[in-house]
Amino acid sequence: MLIDNTITMNKSVFLIMSIALFSCHSASSISQSDTFKTKSGKQVTIDCYRHASLNIDYNGHSIQIDPVTDVMHGIRYDDKKRADCILITHEHFDHFDMKAIKTLSNENTAIILTKNCEAKLEKGKIMANGDSLQLPFGVSVKAVPAYNTTPTHLQYHPKGRDNGYIISIENLRIYIAGDTEIIPDMQQLGHIDIAFLPCNQPYTMTTDQLIEAAKIIHPSILYPYHYSDTDMSGIADKLKSWNIEVRLRNMN
Repeated sequence: MLIDNTITMNKSVFLIMSIALFSCHSASSISQSDTFKTKSGKQVTIDCYRHASLNIDYNGHSIQIDPVTDVMHGIRYDDKKRADCILITHEHFDHFDMKAIKTLSNENTAIILTKNCEAKLEKGKIMANGDSLQLPFGVSVKAVPAYNTTPTHLQYHPKGRDNGYIISIENLRIYIAGDTEIIPDMQQLGHIDIAFLPCNQPYTMTTDQLIEAAKIIHPSILYPYHYSDTDMSGIADKLKSWNIEVRLRNMN
């Protein structure tokens, strides 16, 4: 299925969007991709793998986010090209897979990760909340906070330890939230075109929190992810009046 449409990202920015969605009968062989065009006409393709693992391809450059091997669902990395950049949000096993990182890396791969992840991997560029850097192929990355706020859940993702990321590609700003609940820092993110927000308790958000977070961030497109067995039905209807398009992929 191929759909071409144009959406307004804000008063002055437009993205012409081509969406390519490929699905198979077996969950073990699912591949899902959405392709966007930037203001200059270059393509940005987002491949949704599973859970919290995805890839952003821009002008031939690959940015892998939290790559984790999932043999049961056919997610592997020896069949993918080497990444120009790998972003790791935190050290939990469903986000941090040293084997996948090694498979995707070569001597030119920029590995961006937290302090705890760097201590385990023994290489890479540490980014703390608030840090920014420019990748050599014209993409900027900013590390933003990701943490729990529910008093009984603070041990899962303590404040200041983990990262979310904002990836800026020309006029397109993509927010990868990582494992987080609603946090005051979301008010400071600025304009977001595409947001990946987690939804599974007790580790991240409830569906109600997800909806509230989406209203705060107000992306043009929302991808719920990291949702495990959470029932995501009804999310799109509850955000329709906010002009937020909800795209459900196999990110459970």
